[in-house]
Amino acid sequence: MSDPTNAAAPETAAPDMAGLTKRQLKRMKRFDNPWNNPKLIWGVSLLLGIVALGIFGRLFWDTDLVFTGAVMPSQAPVGFENLRGQVGLASSPLGTDVAGKDLLALLIVGAPNSLYVGVLASLIGMSLGIFLGFTAGYTGGRVDDVIRVSSDVMITIPPLLILVVVQASFGDITLTMMAVLIAAFVWQSPTRLIRAQVLSMRESGYVQMARLSGASDRHIMFREMLPNLVPYLFGSFIANVTTAIVTAVGLEVLGLGPQRVPTLGRVIYDAIDSAALTRDMWWWWGFPTVLLMVMFIGLLLINLGLDEVSNPRLRRL
Repeated sequence: MSDPTNAAAPETAAPDMAGLTKRQLKRMKRFDNPWNNPKLIWGVSLLLGIVALGIFGRLFWDTDLVFTGAVMPSQAPVGFENLRGQVGLASSPLGTDVAGKDLLALLIVGAPNSLYVGVLASLIGMSLGIFLGFTAGYTGGRVDDVIRVSSDVMITIPPLLILVVVQASFGDITLTMMAVLIAAFVWQSPTRLIRAQVLSMRESGYVQMARLSGASDRHIMFREMLPNLVPYLFGSFIANVTTAIVTAVGLEVLGLGPQRVPTLGRVIYDAIDSAALTRDMWWWWGFPTVLLMVMFIGLLLINLGLDEVSNPRLRRL
């Protein structure tokens, strides 16, 4: 004779799954695999498209056209007319600026450069924030006080004002130096938030067991506790990339930053400085602005997708 308790178990579990619609089951599978999340896929695809523009664009288009006088100046995109009524030339599909620079070549070179500054600044800032946050939260004592006070003081300083003064003093700088300067102002927030997470995690059971087993502090911090913060760290990294790109573009639009290296912010600055708005040269500032929008939308979608993957409260059926 069969056990009635065992026979009843499948019947009680079946209605829960049977009551779910196909759409709800599809959403459940999305959270099982991060790459089934459409927001994450679209965000990564947009950023990979910008990277592909910089890699493959150089293979199919002459990037030497970014230099002054390379092509006929003030040409509208193909299919449009410039102020003189001339239709854009096929040799410059996205038009040219007043200095004779091809806009497509500027975008092929400038878009990856802008993304490079944001990613590098965020990598440096996040690495410093992770190290200081774990050190302060796990060690405590005077070390925690020094790191906490330092981050509190730095976070009150307006970064744009300091960066304007520093870059105006240095003059022309490289993309890497610009990223390092921006990174000096994006480590405070990760440090404070990681410190708060570590303070709550260091008294948990698995940390206490690791201590009793004789594990070193470095092992506990970076082998036991750090993996639990990976989803949060990815989200914080993406947010810092966005902040760094906005800061870099803001400096470049003010005429600071690299002077000889094309970036999206530099293209927009040249358009503003040459009165592209009053000249009706919409393509000069319009196309780099659209690329920046695509970049920010991609970063936002990645952040939202990571939130859905890592935060159970967002998993609505």
